Amino acid sequence: MLDGIFNTDYFILMAALLLIAGVVTAKFSTRLGVPALVLFMLVGMVAGSDGIGFIYFDNAKYAQLVGILALVIILFEGGLQTKWSSVKPVTVPALSLATFGVLITSSVVAVAAKFILDVTWLEGFLFGAIVGSTDAAAVFAVLKGVNLRERLGSTLEAESGTNDPMAVFLTISFIQLLLTDQPNYFLLVGSFFWQMGMGLLIGLVLGKIATYAINRINLDSSGLYPIFAMAFALLTYSVTGLIGASGLLAVYVAALVLGNADLTYRHSIFRFNEGFAWMMQILMFVILGLLVFPVQLFQLDIIVKGLILSFILILIARPIAVFLSTIGMKFDLREKIFLSWAGLRGAVPIVLATFPMISGLANSQLFFNVVFFVVLTSALIQGSTITLIAEKLKLTGTKKDTPIHSLELVSIGKANAEVIEVEINEDNALVYQSLAEIMFPKDVLVNAIIRNGDLITPYGETRIQAGDMLYILVSKQSKKELKRMLDQKHSLDTHLQDVAK
Repeated sequence: MLDGIFNTDYFILMAALLLIAGVVTAKFSTRLGVPALVLFMLVGMVAGSDGIGFIYFDNAKYAQLVGILALVIILFEGGLQTKWSSVKPVTVPALSLATFGVLITSSVVAVAAKFILDVTWLEGFLFGAIVGSTDAAAVFAVLKGVNLRERLGSTLEAESGTNDPMAVFLTISFIQLLLTDQPNYFLLVGSFFWQMGMGLLIGLVLGKIATYAINRINLDSSGLYPIFAMAFALLTYSVTGLIGASGLLAVYVAALVLGNADLTYRHSIFRFNEGFAWMMQILMFVILGLLVFPVQLFQLDIIVKGLILSFILILIARPIAVFLSTIGMKFDLREKIFLSWAGLRGAVPIVLATFPMISGLANSQLFFNVVFFVVLTSALIQGSTITLIAEKLKLTGTKKDTPIHSLELVSIGKANAEVIEVEINEDNALVYQSLAEIMFPKDVLVNAIIRNGDLITPYGETRIQAGDMLYILVSKQSKKELKRMLDQKHSLDTHLQDVAK
C-alpha cells in the first residue's frame, strides 16, 4: 500500500519537475537563440538514466503513444490558428511540397542512407521516409517568432500541417514491405489514395459537425467549450484511424474548418488549445529525450554518419525537393532558398523512428539514434538561423494583424453578450471617425480604448485612430453585423476626407 502511494507520488513529482523545467527552458530558448524543442529533449536526456538518473525509460510503445497524442493536439492547435484566407492562395505549392516534396526528399536521403549506413535498399528507403517530412511542432513554434512574408509563412505552415500523413504512409509501407515476403504494390497505391482522400473528407465533415455542435450546445460553464472542441479533435483522429485513413490529416483539416468559423467562446478555445499544445510539446520532447541514451547516441560512428546524412538532407535533398516541387508556382530564387532552409525536422521523424523498433526490424536502434541526431542537427542549425536567413534574404513582411478576440463575460447559458477585442489598422473604415458618427448595430457599446498603452475612456466625440485597441460589448444577435462593419476598409476618397477633418 505504502509502496503504491510512494510510487504514485514520485511519478507526479517527476511530472511536475519535468514540466517546470520545460517551461523554464522555453522562457530562455529565445535568449539563447536555440529552438525550445532542443532544450526540451536535453531536459529528457539529462533526467534519463545516462544523465542524473532520475528516470529510466526505454519503452518505445509508450513514447509512440505520447508522441502521436501530442502531434494530434499540436496539429489541432496549428490548424485553429491558420487563416484559410492566407492558406487558400498557397494550397497548390503547399500540397505539392507535402506530397511530391516528401517523396523526393525521402528518395534522395534513401540513396545516401543505403551506402552510409550500409543497409539494404528497402531499409534505406525506410530511413528516408522517416526523415522525409518537416515537423509541424517545430515549424509552428519557430515561425511564431519570425515576421515572415505572409505567402511564405502560410506555405510552410500548410506544408508542415499536411505532410506528416505522407511520411507516415511511406514509413508504414516500407515496414510492411520489409516484413512481407510477397508485397502487393498495387494495394499500397490504393491505400495511399484511400488514406488521403478519406482523411480529407472526414476532416471536413467532422469539422463542420464540431462547429455546429459548439455553437448550438448550451453549456453552463465557459471552461467546457475548449474541452468539447478538443474532444472533437481526438474523435476525428480515432474515427479516421479506425477505418485505415490518415488521422493526422483529418485533424488538421477539421481544425482548419473550426478555426475559420464564427465560434462561440472562440477566444477561450484558442487560448486553451495554445496552452495545452505547449504542454504536450514539452511532454513529447522530454519523453523522446528520455527514450534516447546519450552514451549510444554520441558515439563517433553515429556522429559522423548523422552529420553526413544531416548535410545531405539540409543542403541537397530538401533543396532539390523544393525546387522541383515548386516549378511554375511563382516563387523566386530567394523564396525557394528560404523554403529549402526552413524545412525543420522535429518530433515526427523521432516518433516514426519508433515504428521499426516496435516492429522488431533489424537496424531499428541504429535508425533511431541516427534520426535523433539528424533532428538535433536540423533544429540547432536551421531552427536557430531562420530569422537571420529571412532577414538576409529580405523576406520579412509587414506587421501581422492582431486577430479579433472574444472575451466572454459569463456562461452563454446565463447571458447573451460578449466583449470583442479588435485592433484598428490604418485602412479600417472606422479610422478618424468619432464614436457619435459611427452607426453601430443595435446592442453595441464601446467600453474602452487602449491607445499607445494608455486607457482612453470613450465618449461621443472620441475619434478612432490607427493602432487603437477597442473593447466593444455586443449582443450575440449583433455580433455578425458588427464583425462585418469592423472588416470594412477605407476607400481612397473617404480616407482623404477623414484625414482632412
